[in-house]
Formats: sequence, structure tokens, C-alpha cells
Amino acid sequence: MRLNELSPGDGAKKEGKRLGRGHSAGQGKTCGRGQKGQKSRSGGFHKVGFEGGQMPLQRRLPKVGFASRKAHLSAELRLHELALPKDDVIDMDCLKRMNLVPAFATKVKVIDSGKIEKAVKIKGLTLTKGARAAVEAAGGTIED
Repeated sequence: MRLNELSPGDGAKKEGKRLGRGHSAGQGKTCGRGQKGQKSRSGGFHKVGFEGGQMPLQRRLPKVGFASRKAHLSAELRLHELALPKDDVIDMDCLKRMNLVPAFATKVKVIDSGKIEKAVKIKGLTLTKGARAAVEAAGGTIED
């Protein structure tokens, strides 16, 4: 195959409409642009979103970026921080008392960061696969 032998596939190149070639052609006289008005004339255009002087939709709506409303409800806890509490069972209340997670947190996920040698009993927390394996290897138990 050579560059001069390349050609577009069948149906890739569509012929344009032949405008202004009589009524029988289907696009005669006004060429599908209707009667009068700015859009019927050559060079007549509006910018995107223009609504004829009415306040456009994108300006009527308030500016709202994206801020997840759930993000501040969840917290992360590193693996080595599980050894800090002296309680028998480590749960959400215990972590909030120790100020390891924010008071408004509703979900806590333990991530595999650091090491744990102490056997701990975890209740009501989510753990990553690596963190779960590390806690069980240290002799800890996990209750959901």
C-alpha cells in the first residue's frame, strides 16, 4: 500500500446539498433557511446561548461548582493509628474521643499505611484489603 493509493472508505465522504438550484431540487429559492430574519441572511449569526436579548440560561442559573457533600462525612485512618487507643474495642466513638477522626465523620476507612504489631478488635469500620490482612496477621479481629 502506498500513500497515493489511500482513499476514504465507502460512505465516508458525503456530498453537500446543492442549494438554490430550483424547487424540484428540494432546496430552491430560500435554500432551507425560511423567510426573513437574521438567520436567513449570509453572515447572520448569534453567539452560542443567545436568547434574543432575554437573560440566557447559563446566566440565569447560579454559579455552582462541584463540592461533594458526602466527602466531609468520611475519614481515613492509617494502620499504625489503630495502636493508639487503649480501649478493648476500637469503634467510631473511640476514635472520635481520641480525636483521630473528625466529630462529624460517619464513615471511617482504615488504609494500609504503616505497621501494626498490637492485636486489636475493630468494630464498625471499613478496611482496605491490605489493612485487613495486616490486622489479622497481627492477631486482631474485625467485626462488621
